[in-house]
Amino acid sequence: MLFLTAISAILFPFIFLVLFRMPAKKGMLFSAIIFILLAFLVWGMDLHTLSASILEGFHRAVTILFILLGAIVLLNTLRQTGAVERINEGFRNISPDMRVQVVIVAFLFGSLIEGAAGFGTPAAVTGPLMVALGFTPLAAATTALIADSTSVSFGAVGTPVIVGLSNIEGAGAEMFQEVAIRITMMDLLVGTLVPFALVVVLTVAFGKKRGMSSIFSMLPWSLLVGFTYTISAFVYAYLFGPEFVAILASMTALAVATVTAKKKILLPKEVWQDALQDDFVVPDTKSEMSLLSAWSPYMIVVVLLLLTRIVEPIQNFTQTAIDFGWNDILGVEGVSSAWQVLYSPGAVLLLAAFISVFTQKKKLSNFVTATKQSLGTIQGAALALLPTLALVQVFTNSGMNAQDLVSMPQHIATVMAGSLGGMWLFVAPYLGLLGSFITGSATVSTLTFAPIQYSAALDTGLNVNLILGQQIAGAAAGNMICVHNVVAAAAVVGMVGKEGDIIRKTLIPALLYGLFLGIAGTIVLLII
Repeated sequence: MLFLTAISAILFPFIFLVLFRMPAKKGMLFSAIIFILLAFLVWGMDLHTLSASILEGFHRAVTILFILLGAIVLLNTLRQTGAVERINEGFRNISPDMRVQVVIVAFLFGSLIEGAAGFGTPAAVTGPLMVALGFTPLAAATTALIADSTSVSFGAVGTPVIVGLSNIEGAGAEMFQEVAIRITMMDLLVGTLVPFALVVVLTVAFGKKRGMSSIFSMLPWSLLVGFTYTISAFVYAYLFGPEFVAILASMTALAVATVTAKKKILLPKEVWQDALQDDFVVPDTKSEMSLLSAWSPYMIVVVLLLLTRIVEPIQNFTQTAIDFGWNDILGVEGVSSAWQVLYSPGAVLLLAAFISVFTQKKKLSNFVTATKQSLGTIQGAALALLPTLALVQVFTNSGMNAQDLVSMPQHIATVMAGSLGGMWLFVAPYLGLLGSFITGSATVSTLTFAPIQYSAALDTGLNVNLILGQQIAGAAAGNMICVHNVVAAAAVVGMVGKEGDIIRKTLIPALLYGLFLGIAGTIVLLII
C-alpha cells in the first residue's frame, strides 16, 4: 500500500492527462486532491504540514508563471516590433526546410538558452518561434520539449551537477568534472541521436506524407550536428568542468549547422514543409530591420543570464535586492520556497523585452500592449500549475509524517534498488527521469535521488561517477514529460488544455532516451 501511495503521484497524472485526455487544469486538480488525501490517510502527514506544503507549491507555481510571463512578453513584444518576422526570415534564408529549422531552433538555440537559464525556459522561448515559422502548435511544443533534454544536464551554468550532487560524499570540483565527463561520454551515443530523433518525430507524427526517404535523407546532416554538439561537449567538460558545457557546445554546433545548412552540405535536395499550418503563408515582403537588431533581445537575454550567474557582485545583487522568498511556511521548518526576483529568468526576459523597443527604435506602447496580451495568456497555465506544484511539494515533503516513514521519493527509490539492483545501469536513468517527471527539475531530482544512486553504486560495485551521471542525464530526459514544463510549453503556443496530447507525443522519446542511457552506460563502463 505504501508503494502504491508513493507511485500514485505518477499514476494519477498519467491516467487523467494521457489516458482520459483531460486538460491539465482539471486532471492535475483531481490528481492533487486524491494524492493529498492519500498522503494524509496512508502516509500520516498532518494537516499543518500538508497545508504548508500546498502553500509552498502555490508559491513555486507563481515563480514559474513569472518566467512564463517573461517569455511570452518578450515574444509578443518582438511580434509588435516586427522582429519575429525578421528572425524567421533569417531562419528561412539558412534553410526553408522544417527539418533543418527544428534542429537549429529547438535543439541548438534551445540548448544555448538552457545552458544560460534552465528552469524550463528553452521550450517557452523556442516553441513560439517555431509557431511563427509555420509549425503547428502541437509540433512546436512537442519538438521543443524533446529538444530540451541533452543540454539540461548542464543547464543554468551546470546547476544540475554542481547543486544536484552537493549532498554526496566527496562532492567538489573534481567529482563534478568526473561526472560531467561521464555524462558527455554517454551523450556521444544518446545526445548525438537527438537531432535525428527530432526529424523522425516531426516527419512521422506531423508530416502529411510519411515516406521513409524524408527521414533517412536527413540522417547524415543530423548526425553531423549531433556529433558536433556531443564531441565538443565532451571536450569542454574535460577542459573546463560542467558550468559552460551546454553554452559552448551549442554555440559550436550552431556555427557548424548554420554553415552546412546554408551551403546544403549533407542535406537532401528536396525542401520538406509538410508540418506547416494549413493556413500559413510565408511572407513575400522583406523586413527592413537588420538581423542583428532583430536578434539583439535574445543576445541581451543570454548576456544578462550569464552576468547574473558568473559575475559575483552582480549575482549577489540580483539574489538579494528583491527577495520574495517564503521561509518556514506556517512555521514548518524546512518548508520554504525561494524567489529571488531579479535573479529569475523571468526578470531577465522582461528586461530584454523592455530594452528591445529602444534598441529596435520602436514605441514603448509595443511593450505595454505585449504585456497586456501576455497576462491573459498565462491565466489558463496558472490553473494547471497551482495543483501540479501542490502535488509536487506534498510528495517532496512527505518525509514529515507521524509514522516515521521515509519520504515517498526515498521509498520508491529504495524499493527499486532492492528489487532491481542487479540491472542498475538500466534502472538509474529511469530513477532520474522519474524524479524529474514529478518535481519538474533535474536538479531537484538529483538532490533527491543522488544519495540512493550513490549507495546503489557502492552496493553493486558499479562506478559511482557513472551512476551519478546516469541519474543526471536521466533527469534531463524527464524534462520532456514533466507536467509543469508541458503546461508552460502548451501555454506559449496557444494549446492550454491540450497538455495530455503533448505528453503522448513526448513519452516514447523520453522512455527511449532512458533506455539508450542504459546502453551507453554499459558501453562506458566497459571502456573505463
